[in-house]
Amino acid sequence: MQPLLRTLALIACLSCTMNAQAVLTIEITQGAAGALPIAIVPFSWTGAEPLPVDVAGIISADLQRSGRFSPLAVKDMVSRPTEAAQVNYRDWRMVGMDNLVVGRVTPQADGYMVQFQLLDVVRQTQLAGYTVNSDRAKLRWTAHQIADMIYETLIGEPGAFATRIAFVSEILEAGKRKYSLQVADSDGFNARPILKSAQPLMSPSWSPDGNRLAYVSFETGAAAIYAQDINTGRREIISFAKGLNNAPSWSPDGRKLALVLSKDGNPEIYVLDLAAKQLRRLTNNFAIDTEPVWTPDGAAIIFTSDRGGAPQIYRVAVGSGETTRLTFEGKYNSRPALSPNGKYMAFVHGTGNQFSIATIELANGNMQVLTNSQLDESPSFAPNGSMVIYATKEKDRGFLSAVSVDGRVRQRLILQEGQAREPAWSPYVR
Repeated sequence: MQPLLRTLALIACLSCTMNAQAVLTIEITQGAAGALPIAIVPFSWTGAEPLPVDVAGIISADLQRSGRFSPLAVKDMVSRPTEAAQVNYRDWRMVGMDNLVVGRVTPQADGYMVQFQLLDVVRQTQLAGYTVNSDRAKLRWTAHQIADMIYETLIGEPGAFATRIAFVSEILEAGKRKYSLQVADSDGFNARPILKSAQPLMSPSWSPDGNRLAYVSFETGAAAIYAQDINTGRREIISFAKGLNNAPSWSPDGRKLALVLSKDGNPEIYVLDLAAKQLRRLTNNFAIDTEPVWTPDGAAIIFTSDRGGAPQIYRVAVGSGETTRLTFEGKYNSRPALSPNGKYMAFVHGTGNQFSIATIELANGNMQVLTNSQLDESPSFAPNGSMVIYATKEKDRGFLSAVSVDGRVRQRLILQEGQAREPAWSPYVR
């Protein structure tokens, strides 16, 4: 069944339950040629007890996962300096390193002081150096932040390691399906359920500040849209209208939600003002209009519609309602996601029985198919626009994958138990 139709069918039936702490493991299935050589030397530690995490190891794994860096294995390191004054640059040039990261973690009364220096091996200069205060609970996150600093210094673009992904997990327990809405760090660690349900959960969507998720739950037996604070667990019902309540999408200012309702008989795109509780119908067509996402300027909404006889992607101006078709190549294009700068759109491109993730450059219509597996869906951009995470299936098992926007780097995020689907990459947390 095609993804759009499958989604709508799912809305019409579904039932189940939840449980278990999800564990995601990442496999880098394809790296990029020409990655920058870098050495991240294990950080020194002077405390009495072992550190809860390997800070340098997390930084190294983050940079390698991006595909833009080729970190040197620790076993191949010629020495273990912890500050610039201890570095013999000649040794690191001889093993082909362009850049070197050294650092140390010092115990404090209320946590840790993490210091690091990023060094240019060829020029023998310091490119960056910071001191970050952290604690036991945040030390892994601190390592991701340091990886972001290194990435931005060397690549010239913000990193996206200190971000999160949300996804829906599904397991079969005692013959019954159980669902959970999970939030994990971008590297798959610290996955935790923010909601468990015996009924299906769908369509997670991050608020612009990265603190709330909107989603669809069938916990009452019918589809309803909720918004939930991921830190406090506090949630509120947003829409429980007759018929479909589906595909919530936050406006860039966080004041509105685009959503799909069928209360008037046909699935249409609506915009809900969250403060005023005012609902405005944006599309009015005999076809199925669904999967809305806002443009970064909030002036338009991109959505899927079969108004032309098959699923294609359209843009509707929020002010005037003027609608423009965006995809023309192929008979099936759906589930749009926009890059943070609005220049690229990722979507599901169907050819025969194969559904792949593709991107299109909106300014000129140039399209690139990024994946070639059988059933890919639900693309979502990293907040720096460098990667696209999506759901896929292999031998009837659903898992998450990520691909760089140039298609050169590929990863798989495997759930230890059960299936994972509907990923949503968070914005930068404010």
